[in-house]
Amino acid sequence: MAPPNAKPEEAPPAPPDWTATATSMSAFLRGLASIITAPGLVLFTSSLGFGALARDLGFTLGHAVFIAGSVYALPTQVMLVDQIARGAALLSIAFAVTLTAVRLLPMAVSLMPFIREEQPTRRGWVLRILLSHTIATSVWVESMRRLPKLPRHLQLPHMAGIGIAMMCATVSGSAVGYLVAGQVSPLIAAGLLFMNPIYFLFSLAASAWRQMDWLAIGLGAVLGPLLFKLVPGIDLMLTGLIGGTLAYVVARGRK
Repeated sequence: MAPPNAKPEEAPPAPPDWTATATSMSAFLRGLASIITAPGLVLFTSSLGFGALARDLGFTLGHAVFIAGSVYALPTQVMLVDQIARGAALLSIAFAVTLTAVRLLPMAVSLMPFIREEQPTRRGWVLRILLSHTIATSVWVESMRRLPKLPRHLQLPHMAGIGIAMMCATVSGSAVGYLVAGQVSPLIAAGLLFMNPIYFLFSLAASAWRQMDWLAIGLGAVLGPLLFKLVPGIDLMLTGLIGGTLAYVVARGRK
């Protein structure tokens, strides 16, 4: 029984109107349409910088496109091409890329409750395994913002549309950036890469509707620069782990 003076927790946002008559295909197409929304355009623009960087480091267009589609996470892509260009050992490259990509594991785990089936099937498991490759920052932000509002049967196809759209934006942006690399300065290329974390921050703020969400964002803003100085390389992972845990503990304590 809650204390008499306890404040009720805010209700989650209501589902969009289109879900009343939506099918799995229409939910997928709505997710696919995110390629022409702000997240898709920001990811496309950010990938221009990666394509320009890959060309500057001596990679071919095929290499840049393959890395964009197979690695599919801008910080990890930048880490990979930088280490290869420096002539680092293969084991060292694999470790650095893995350390950079491990931040995506909590994102994938947090999305599982929204895309599981009421009656699991082999086809659903295969689709979820394939979709796990599309989980990166932009896909995670959009999925966490949209999926909780949708009925259970629309969540998986809608996320599939978002994932495919963002991957297409990444691959096409990398290709275009590679082709126009000679026409932009390194400073502009670096600025384009920086657009993705800026979008990530604003998207988190836009989708925050509980005090715990805002507390986690604030703790991340404070801990991020500090941990970057103390433990570079694993600073992002520790920021999320420590900040998110503290926000959860404080929220549970107040409740």
